[in-house]
Amino acid sequence: MTSHAISWVDVFSPTPLGGNALAVVHGADALDEDTMARFARWTNLSETTYLLEPTVPEADYRVRIFTPGGELPFAGHPTLGTAAAWLALGGRPAGEEVVQECEVGLVPVRRRGDELSFAAPPLLRYEPVAEPELLDRVARCLRLDPSALLDVSWLDNGPGWIGVRVADAATVLGLRADWSAMAGLKLGVVGAHPAGGECDVEVRAFVGDWVVEDPVTGSLNAGLARWLTDNGWAPEAYVAAQGTVLGRTGRVLARREADTIWIGGHVSPVVRGTVEL
Repeated sequence: MTSHAISWVDVFSPTPLGGNALAVVHGADALDEDTMARFARWTNLSETTYLLEPTVPEADYRVRIFTPGGELPFAGHPTLGTAAAWLALGGRPAGEEVVQECEVGLVPVRRRGDELSFAAPPLLRYEPVAEPELLDRVARCLRLDPSALLDVSWLDNGPGWIGVRVADAATVLGLRADWSAMAGLKLGVVGAHPAGGECDVEVRAFVGDWVVEDPVTGSLNAGLARWLTDNGWAPEAYVAAQGTVLGRTGRVLARREADTIWIGGHVSPVVRGTVEL
């Protein structure tokens, strides 16, 4: 066993302890995949990341992202949290932006004041969900009448999200998922808040593989931002609230610049120490 620096950070909330927690293990090049997976199960966080040396000269670092159920090719709050932890321990990007290497490729992360944001990678699958059986199952999972599903689309940028648009934020907040019907699905639900408020939309993320609701989800919000702005359902810059029903104050800042979607928010350090792995 060897000692590694570890950072626990809170991502996507202007209020510390209001967002989504992430554990970042530094200098993890010598760790094997089994150890990474076991530690991620032990932390029981939605994601744990491992910082490694990059394999391409364009990247500042490489990251591997694990949930309690396995490895992900990309995830949003781990991207921002890992970048923040790397910078806090002295990381210096080669250019103006931090460039992260992960399984989906290179992901730029930029800094504006105390906000970090990542450029969303391309969607691997982006098309309406057309199968009647799957649409019926989505409705059952959310305990909604099928007519309440205004639009349903694949928004897969790695984790495999299906996006669901409903009438309003109140519908999103009132959902009580049927976990027994959700095995294998990852559903992200969005509805608009009344105009003039702090937040433009409310988002919830249901992950049937682990029977959990994710507090604040960068990859999902990246897919939603592409979908919502493509169809004129949201402006090119908007604020999404997430985690409300879990007692969190998640705030995701979505911005479209030409054909690039930037997903940003605040990252707060919470715990710094060492771990024996």
